[in-house]
Formats: sequence, structure tokens, C-alpha cells
Amino acid sequence: GTYTVGSHPWGLAFDGANIWVANWVSNTITKLRASDGATLATYNTGYEPFAVAFDGANIWVTIYGGSSVTKMRTSDGAILGTFATGPCPDAIAFDGANMWVANYGGSGNTVTKLRATDGANLGTYRVGSGAVGVAFDGANVWVSNLFDGTVSKL
Repeated sequence: GTYTVGSHPWGLAFDGANIWVANWVSNTITKLRASDGATLATYNTGYEPFAVAFDGANIWVTIYGGSSVTKMRTSDGAILGTFATGPCPDAIAFDGANMWVANYGGSGNTVTKLRATDGANLGTYRVGSGAVGVAFDGANVWVSNLFDGTVSKL
């Protein structure tokens, strides 16, 4: 099936039962029931949601133009916190304890590590040029670097 969400759907995440869609231009997140695609809710994020990740309990959304991520409760979409990142956070991944955010803007050469329990900034790390993707392999964090054709392993 094909399901209507907001304008310019960009990032997706699965929480075990639902699909969460970041609607970049609509400034919303749509929650769809995965079994049938029914729209369960749409939440306003304020500004340019881009990438989405699930930490086992909550949804995290990068706010591209806001240089931040927003943590949302999956049951009702309540905002549990907004946390600063580098400029233009483009991607996000969960490592079991922390959220890793690839920062595309500015020099586009950093990844921010946030503790998932409280959003505390645990560090910002240099990577290649144009950080646009991030993944966790069970031991390491990998970052794709758009402008120099490399990936970085942290």
C-alpha cells in the first residue's frame, strides 16, 4: 500500500509496532500502524524534522534547521526534551545506550554523542567531510562522509 503523510517525508523508524515518518517540509512526525498503515497520530516538531531513530522506548528526531534533536514518547508523542547537536543534524543512530548524530552543516565533519537517558552531550567527534549517515554495528559507530567519498569508524 501507499499511505499519505506530510510534505517531503524523509526519515523513517520502526518502534516494534509503528512506523514513524519525519515530514521535513510539514514540520511534523506521522505515526503509522505498521500492520495496516493506518495513521495513528501526527505531531508538530516545530522545525524541519529530518531523521528518526528508536531507542527501545522513545523516538528521537533530528531537527535539521534547529541544530538539535527532539526526544518524543512513543505512546503519545509528548516531547521529553530537545538537545543541541552540531549544525544541520542529518542522521541518527542508537548504540544501546547513546544516540549518535551526524552533523552535515557548517564544516559537516562531526558526530555528536548524546546519552539516551537524559540527552547529555558526551562529546563531538571529527569525521570525514559531509557527515550524512550513521550506523551502529554492535561495537562501533560508522559515519558516511558525502564530500570526500569515505566512511569513518568510531
